[in-house]
Amino acid sequence: MGERTYNSSVLLHNWFEEIALDQDVLKDFINRKERGELLMQKLGSFKDDLLNKTELAKNADGHIHFGDQVLLINPGSDQNHPSDPLRAPMALTMNIDQSRFMTSKQVDSPCDVCGSANITPCVRNTFIITSVDGSCKGDPLRYGQNFTLRTLEGVTGQLFLTSDMQLFLKFAKKSRMQLVNLIDQLSFLSCWQVLYLDPQMRLEYDGYPVPANIKVLINHARTNQALAVFQKHSFWTMFGREHEITTHTFFDPHRAEEDLNHWIIVTGDPGVPHGTLFQRPPPICEDPEPKKEPSQEYPDCINQK
Repeated sequence: MGERTYNSSVLLHNWFEEIALDQDVLKDFINRKERGELLMQKLGSFKDDLLNKTELAKNADGHIHFGDQVLLINPGSDQNHPSDPLRAPMALTMNIDQSRFMTSKQVDSPCDVCGSANITPCVRNTFIITSVDGSCKGDPLRYGQNFTLRTLEGVTGQLFLTSDMQLFLKFAKKSRMQLVNLIDQLSFLSCWQVLYLDPQMRLEYDGYPVPANIKVLINHARTNQALAVFQKHSFWTMFGREHEITTHTFFDPHRAEEDLNHWIIVTGDPGVPHGTLFQRPPPICEDPEPKKEPSQEYPDCINQK
């Protein structure tokens, strides 16, 4: 009594059905793996597409032009502050939602943005300076002039960097400030302006061409708030830990914008493939000639006396 009369080796009834189903699942897995249709394979290929290196604009005149491919890098902080620890440079970057990856083979709208420590030019962090006032491609971008930041063609879907006023159901997840994201529709909410860094000289530089690779402010035309990156508000993405981007102007006691709002529009290094002028090492200065020690002898006029 109690002895088992059937087991998995009998291959009858439910035991045979379970073994057949397991074999079908294994065969289907092997076939999908050979065709590259597994979710892990698709996600890995998608990540590789986003991390493909890009070439930035290399302008001889040193200015930013419409149609240029650029990076937006926050240079970080040079010294420690009680409320803001030492920060490394971070680039404005697309933040892809993995849950929406299966429905499309390219980035869908809306798409979040974040600050990434990866400042190497790639598809994910490269933007195109686009005109909204009829300026031709190749014309210099000027201080105070409206423009848009657009992602590249292809997998990134040509989305526009957009922000809007803080609403009850529309705000940044961590800081609860203005939301910044990427959408596929061009509107006034996608217009930005480059402002001179020094507030006392800002009006004097209005209308002048914007130089590349210097600190500037990226101001939102609709809300008159500056683009900012948060070090203390971070989260995990498919590319690691990254930081929140918002639109809010932070002032120091002298009513000047803090380094959270400082950005550098980075262009390419002509001498390095896929390189940037931001990453170019500083030139090595040769030691100057040693100063000659003053002669301890008296002048001839004194000796003659």
